[in-house]
Amino acid sequence: MTVDLDIEGLGKSFVVKGKPITVLDGINLEVRDGELLVIVGHSGCGKSTLLKIIAGLEQPTAGRCELNGHEITKPGTDRCMIFQEHRLFPWMSIENNVQFGLKGRPKAERQRISDHLLNLVKLGDFKDAYPSQLSGGMSQRAAIARALATDPEILLLDEPFGALDALTKIELQDELLHIRKQQHNTMIMVTHDIEEAVYLADRIVVMSTRPGRIEEIIDVDLGEHRDRGSNEFAAYKSRVYDHFLRTREVVKAS
Repeated sequence: MTVDLDIEGLGKSFVVKGKPITVLDGINLEVRDGELLVIVGHSGCGKSTLLKIIAGLEQPTAGRCELNGHEITKPGTDRCMIFQEHRLFPWMSIENNVQFGLKGRPKAERQRISDHLLNLVKLGDFKDAYPSQLSGGMSQRAAIARALATDPEILLLDEPFGALDALTKIELQDELLHIRKQQHNTMIMVTHDIEEAVYLADRIVVMSTRPGRIEEIIDVDLGEHRDRGSNEFAAYKSRVYDHFLRTREVVKAS
C-alpha cells in the first residue's frame, strides 16, 4: 500500500501546574511514500511529541494527522516506534522478542519472519541470546528487527542511535540504509545529530524552538552513496547548523 501521511494545522499543548504550555503550533507536513524524513531541532521543540502523535501515543489539541485518509487516534500495526533505549523484554530470547508481535500466526510463519529479519540485521547467530548478553548496538538491531516483524507502513525512530558510541552509531546508520533498501518502509526519524540527518535523510525538517514550528524543509540531493567529507555534504550541514544558530540567537534575545 502507498503511504499517505498528511499533517495539517497540528498543535499540541500541555497543562503544567495549571498553566498551558504550547509545544507544537501549526505543523503542516506531507510525508512521501518510501522516504526517510529526518526531523531536527533544539531540545524541547516538540520533535518527539510530533513522532508520538503520528504513532498514536499522544493526541493533538489542534489540527489533524491522517494516514491513508484515516485520522490517527491510537497506536496501530501500520506504525511502529523505536526509542533511544531498545526496550527489549529482558526475560525473552532475541528470537522471542522479534516474534512477540506475531502471536496468533502459524509457528512456521513466525519462524520464517524472525529468521529473515535477524539475518537482515546480522543477528542470525544470536537468536537464542538474551538482551543482557548483547552490546548496545546489537540490542538496537534486535529492536529494529522486532519493529519490522509486523511489516509496518511507517517506521518511527526517536533518536535510536543517540546512546551509542560514535563508531557503533556510524555502523548502524549504514545498517538502517541497508534495511530501508531491502524493506522499502517509509521512515520518520528524530535526531539532534546534524551529520546523521544529512547522511540519512531524503528530506530534513528543521524545527524552531518552543513552540515547535517548521522553519524549513530541506531536500537532500546527495544520491545514494554519500561522502561525509565532500563539499556538498558540508554545505548541507552548514545550512542546517545556520538554523540552529539563528534560533539560538532568537532565544537569547527574548
